[in-house]
Amino acid sequence: MVRLRMQTLTAIVEIPRGSRSKYEIDKKTGRLFLDRVVSTAFGYPTNYGFIENTLALDGDPIDALILVQNQLFPGVALHIRPVGVLHMTDDGGEDDKVLCVALKDPYCDHINDLDDVPKHVLNQIEHFFQHYKDLEEGKWVKLGAWNGKDKAIEIITEGLSRFN
Repeated sequence: MVRLRMQTLTAIVEIPRGSRSKYEIDKKTGRLFLDRVVSTAFGYPTNYGFIENTLALDGDPIDALILVQNQLFPGVALHIRPVGVLHMTDDGGEDDKVLCVALKDPYCDHINDLDDVPKHVLNQIEHFFQHYKDLEEGKWVKLGAWNGKDKAIEIITEGLSRFN
């Protein structure tokens, strides 16, 4: 088993906070493609991307919601610390979102677990994911519960093992 606490994790940003454009990095070419424009009238509540060198159960890298005070550009890599996970299922299956904070941002220094994240931020994240597919025919989302840092670390550890 990988000892996650001793390892530096890297996230890659695909979507800047506030954007309605859903970008994805193509696994074969490494190029950033526009997957779609979110049909609802609001953008992503955090910078969004994935945790490098992981595989979720769906075969894609583990999704990361990245708390940092600035809007970041797609393709930016940054070191992160997981603080929680939002369990979610959509029309494609299980789709958990790991909530992370940037290590190099003093804005996030005090956030070590889910209880340290302002409730309003968690509410914004839930609201976004509950509704971001509302206007897309045949698509749906069901939110589950939030879990803290320990569950996020467990999910990432499993994802690192699947990748290797």
